[in-house]
Amino acid sequence: MRKRLTALMMTAALACGSLIACGSDSTTAYASETIYGEVTAVSDTGFTITVGTYENNELTLGEETADITVNDDTTYSMAMGGGEAPSGDGEAPTKPDDAATEESTDETTDETTEETTEETTDEETTEDTEDTEDSSDDTAMTEATVEAGAEAPADGEAPSGDKPDGEAPSGDKPEGEAPSGDGEAADGEAPADSEASADGEAPSGDGEAPADMGDAQTELTLSDIEVGTQVAVTFDADGNVESVEILGGTQSAMGQPGGNMTSAADITYSALYEYNADETVEGETIASTGTDENAILVTDGEVTVKDSTITRTSDDSTGGDNSSFYGVGATLLTTGGTLTVDNVTIDSDAAGGAGVYAYGDGVAYVSNSTITTQQDTSGGIHVAGGGTLYANDNTIETNGESSAAIRSDRGGGTMVVDGGTYTSNGTGSPAVYCTADITISNATLTATGAEAVCIEGLNSLTLTDCDLTGNIPTNEQNDCDWNIILYQSMSGDSEVGNSTFSMTGGSITAKNGGMFYTTNTESTFVLENVDITYADENDFFLKVTGNTNQRGWGTSGDNGAQCSFTAINQEMEGDIIWDTISTLDMEMTDGSVLTGAFIDDESAAGNGGDGYANLTIDSSSKWIVTGDSVLTSLTNNGTIVDEDGNTVSIVGTDGTVYVEGTSSYTITVSEYAD
Repeated sequence: MRKRLTALMMTAALACGSLIACGSDSTTAYASETIYGEVTAVSDTGFTITVGTYENNELTLGEETADITVNDDTTYSMAMGGGEAPSGDGEAPTKPDDAATEESTDETTDETTEETTEETTDEETTEDTEDTEDSSDDTAMTEATVEAGAEAPADGEAPSGDKPDGEAPSGDKPEGEAPSGDGEAADGEAPADSEASADGEAPSGDGEAPADMGDAQTELTLSDIEVGTQVAVTFDADGNVESVEILGGTQSAMGQPGGNMTSAADITYSALYEYNADETVEGETIASTGTDENAILVTDGEVTVKDSTITRTSDDSTGGDNSSFYGVGATLLTTGGTLTVDNVTIDSDAAGGAGVYAYGDGVAYVSNSTITTQQDTSGGIHVAGGGTLYANDNTIETNGESSAAIRSDRGGGTMVVDGGTYTSNGTGSPAVYCTADITISNATLTATGAEAVCIEGLNSLTLTDCDLTGNIPTNEQNDCDWNIILYQSMSGDSEVGNSTFSMTGGSITAKNGGMFYTTNTESTFVLENVDITYADENDFFLKVTGNTNQRGWGTSGDNGAQCSFTAINQEMEGDIIWDTISTLDMEMTDGSVLTGAFIDDESAAGNGGDGYANLTIDSSSKWIVTGDSVLTSLTNNGTIVDEDGNTVSIVGTDGTVYVEGTSSYTITVSEYAD
C-alpha cells in the first residue's frame, strides 16, 4: 500500500512540482482512491495530512503530505468502533446472569470466581464462614470479571435522590440542591432518573450517547477535523474529495483522545471485590494491584464501606477513555447499585484510578473521607453516563494529568458536594471539570496547574460560598489565558447546548490570565456578591468571542459565543471583550460596579457577523469607564463615569450625541436609552 501511494505522489510531483504547490489540484492523483493520514493543519477550505497506511486499526505514518480540499458535496462520518460514540442510553452495565448470587438462609458462603483473560468462569471455591442469625441476602465478595452493557437489573434503578435506608455516613446527603438539568439548580433533590439529557450534536458527557446521537453523527462537518485527527479520505473519479471518515485522534477538553472509543456494551470490568446485594464492609484494609481493576465494584444492592483503607496500585493500568468514560480501573465504582463511603482513606497510584466513580444507574454517597490519586485520568470523585454522586466533607487531592478533583465525563450525570477541600495539581486538571450538572457548597476548590473551572456544552455548575482558585499555564494553542471557561470542544465529551456558571458568595482567585472566557457555545453566567482577586496581568474580566480553531473548537469565523451575564451586587474589574460573531447581553443590578471598558476585538471573527454587545445598568449600579468603549445597545439607569469621576460621552454610530461628557473617553453605541 505504501509503495503504491508513494508512486502516486511522485506522479503528482512530476506534474506540478510538488503536492503542496498543486493546491486544490494536488489530490487528483488519488482519483477513485482512499488514502489515510493524520491531520497536521486545518483551514477554512480543507486540511493537510501526513499520509500513511492503515492496518489492524492502526495508522502508520510515512513522510509524504497531501493537501485535502473539501467541497460542498463532501460527506463526513465517524468510524464504527473508532471515533463512534457509545450506543447506550444511560443504563448501567451489569454482570452476566451466571454471576448472580443466590439467597442464603442461616449460612453465608463466599464464592470466589477465577479470572481468565477473556471471560469469567463459574468455578467456585468455598470458604468457611461463621453462621449468623441476622444474615439475609448473600453478597458475594469475590474476585470477578464483570461484562458491561447488559440490561440493568430490575431493582437496580437509581434512587430518586433520597438517601437509601440502612447504614449511611454520618453526614448523610449534603443539603445542596441537585441541578435540574437545565442550567439552574432545582429546588428539590436529585432527579428521579440519572439519564443525561440530549438534544445536541455530540454525546452529553463522557459515558453515553444522547438519545439523538444518530442524527448527530450525520451532521459532522469540517469543523470536527482538528490537528491530530486520523482520517480516511475517499476521492471520486475526478479527484474530488467525496468523503472524510474520522478514525480517531481528536482531543477532549481534558486532553484525552476522543477517538478510538468503545461502546458501553464492549466494556469489561475486572474487580477485586464485586457486590450485587446489600452488604457492609467495615474496618477493612483492601489493596488492589490488578491491571485496570476496580478494588470494589457495586452492580446492585446497597453497599456501605466505612472506617476502611483502600489502595489501588498498578504500573500496567492503561487509563484513557475507558477509565474516563466508564470507570474502568476506578478504585471504587458503582454501575447499578448504591455505594455509601464513610470515613475511608483511598490512595490510588494507577492510571485511570479514580477515587470514587458513579456510572449509569449507580449512586454514590461519599462522606468524611480522604482521597489521593497520583496518575493520569484519575479524578477524585467522578460521574459519567448519567451517574449520581453526593459528597460531604471530604479531603481530595489529585496529581495526574486530566484528573480534576471533581470530575465528570461523557454521558454526564449529577453531583452534589457540600463542604470539604478539593485540590487538583496536574496539567489539564481543573478543580472542577464539568460535563454534568454539579452543585457545590461551602467547599475549597483549587487547581494549581490549570484553570479553576471548565464547563463544556449543555451542563451546569452552581457554587455557593465556595473559595475557588485557578492557575492556568500559558499555552500557545490557546487564544488567551483564562480562569473559568465555558465552551464546546466538539470532541463529543458534551452535548451541544447552554453552559451555565452560577456563583453566590465565596471567592474566586486567578493566578494567571483573564477571569471568564466563553467561546463556541451558548453560555449563562450569574455572579452575586463574590469576592474576586485578579491575576497581576488581568487580561480581561469577560471575553465573549470566537477562537482561531487551534484546538478544533468549531469553524473559524463561525465559532463565537452567545452569552448572558448577570451581575448582582457584584464588583468587577477588567475589560469586556466581544466580537461580531458573538452575542452578549449583560445586566448589572443591586449595586454592581464594573471598572473596565467594552472592546470589540474582531481578531477571531473572520469576516464578522451580526453579533452584538448589550449592556443594561440599573439605578443602583455603576460603570467606571477605563477606556474608549463600543457597545451595540446601552440602557443606563445608573451611573457612568471615568476613574476620576468625570462624565463619559455617549455617541451614536450615526453621530448623535446622547451624553456630552467631560472625560477623555467615549462610548460608541448603536442604540441608547436612559
